[in-house]
Amino acid sequence: MDRGVLESVRKLLQTTRVLSLAYVTEAGAEVALLPFVPRDDCAAVYVQASALARHTQALRPGARVGVLVHEQDGPATDPMQLARLSVDAAVSVFDKESAAYDAAAAQFAGRFRAARLTLGLGDFNLYTLTLGSGRFVEGFARAFDITPDAFGEIGRL
Repeated sequence: MDRGVLESVRKLLQTTRVLSLAYVTEAGAEVALLPFVPRDDCAAVYVQASALARHTQALRPGARVGVLVHEQDGPATDPMQLARLSVDAAVSVFDKESAAYDAAAAQFAGRFRAARLTLGLGDFNLYTLTLGSGRFVEGFARAFDITPDAFGEIGRL
């Protein structure tokens, strides 16, 4: 994949703060909005969720979910030109007693000040969504297939 496209994906992950999480329940398809932080290598993102939230049922270890990250829309923006990344992702759950959790929690709290409080609550945890295959649309007529290998390349930029 072209370096410029990879840089655009990286920028989108680093500047956007929320993602849409798509999943299927017994009741049907649902979507949730979650704050996220990209892992340093951009091959995964960390999300925070409460065990009391319905969407947390979808965040089981090994589960597959859909992830959509897109630029902010606005009155002066042409929606056809919004950069967007739509991929499948594999879920893993942090052990709250691990050094990996502590590192991810510090990164998450660095991006979201309110997370300092919620990370201390018993029902909240952090989850890793390892990004898989999907599409990156950079704008009108600029669409690209993206793979886990591409995310590996982004981490090496």
